[in-house]
Amino acid sequence: MQKILNPGREQWQDLTQRPLTEQVKLNDIVNTVFAEIKRDGDKALKKYSLLFDKASLQSFAVSPQEINETAEKVPAELKVAIQQAQSNIEKFHAAQAEAGTEVETSKGIKCWRESRGIESVGIYIPGGTAPLFSTVLMLGIPARLAGCKNIILCTPPAADGSVNPVILYTAGLVGISSIFRVGGIQAIAAFTFGTESIPKVDKIFGPGNQYVTAAKQAAQHFGVAIDMPAGPSEVLVIADKSSNPAFVAADLLSQAEHGADSQVILLSDNEMVIDKSLLALEQQLAVLPRAAMAGKALANSKAIQLSSIADCIAFSNLYAPEHLILAVDNARSLVPAITKAGSVFLGNYSCESAGDYASGTNHTLPTNGYARNYSGVSLDSFVTKITFQELTKEGIQTIGPAIELMAEAEQLFAHKNAVTLRLSERD
Repeated sequence: MQKILNPGREQWQDLTQRPLTEQVKLNDIVNTVFAEIKRDGDKALKKYSLLFDKASLQSFAVSPQEINETAEKVPAELKVAIQQAQSNIEKFHAAQAEAGTEVETSKGIKCWRESRGIESVGIYIPGGTAPLFSTVLMLGIPARLAGCKNIILCTPPAADGSVNPVILYTAGLVGISSIFRVGGIQAIAAFTFGTESIPKVDKIFGPGNQYVTAAKQAAQHFGVAIDMPAGPSEVLVIADKSSNPAFVAADLLSQAEHGADSQVILLSDNEMVIDKSLLALEQQLAVLPRAAMAGKALANSKAIQLSSIADCIAFSNLYAPEHLILAVDNARSLVPAITKAGSVFLGNYSCESAGDYASGTNHTLPTNGYARNYSGVSLDSFVTKITFQELTKEGIQTIGPAIELMAEAEQLFAHKNAVTLRLSERD
């Protein structure tokens, strides 16, 4: 990590820049795959599954029998851990349900809003070296609580066509039965257009590499919504003299190991805290199984000393991190000052890993500075909200004259007439 001491505020904007990812020919590849999936459906899916995943597939659907059989392959201890996480995530997201409140805005006028689950949602779950079965919980649970009728899951197959057993077990646990062994760009394209095997969806959720991210962005051009713009994972840690350097180092590495394009930032008002944390980081990195990948991320990361914790908060708000850890004394007192972050972890014992797995909050969060204007996934992500209004004769008489004046001022005379006719109706 690059160590930077007391940069001036005029330097802060440059210091918040994320690493640039290679985009050469990326959109061309996405457009080509999309065009073929739209035209050829399952035939193109088979072609790209062989090309990208080295899997020769005759069918894509995972059978109920296969889902049930995988339960036997998952260690009992892991099942218990997943079920504990499931319980906490369900509690947190169920509490987000809105009770429709009817408001009488004027005499004879009642307005309210109700939620409806998005009918068909597509959930993408990465496989490979990091099969994110935890994301099945994070997306499947709120989708079910929201009342989505069709929850479709796609995940990459291994070369032999098999799907990670823990992903299948977790999907079965949260009630997802429509599972397809398809990954990458081709999975997002199938969600977008539909094929003979995979249904078209209304909204796509889930993380992925730069190809999946680009494909999700392309899906929006065809009328399919996505959860949020996404980029490489990131964490910003603010630490003062009350922090534990070993904890700080572990939190930085837990994010750096996601990928070479991840970024971690350490801020402190104390140079000794930075030095001790960086020393602990080197010690932990040396024994980390994904050390090579984490090391590449650390090459694009920074440890910055600022003059005060207030300045650290101000820098963080400018950076707008996906994850923000406040490893500081009396962390809760700083909450009102935080204006831009995906998810915040307060105190020395609130590690980012807790939010990733089991505390209850959702780990699908805005990255790459999008926390300035996007929220993480929640129950609301899986619903649409419909407003209702009911006017009695007294109600239209109450606001009718105002509507007439406003419509006429905008020269929308049909709008005015719709009111005038009702006002002039004889009893």
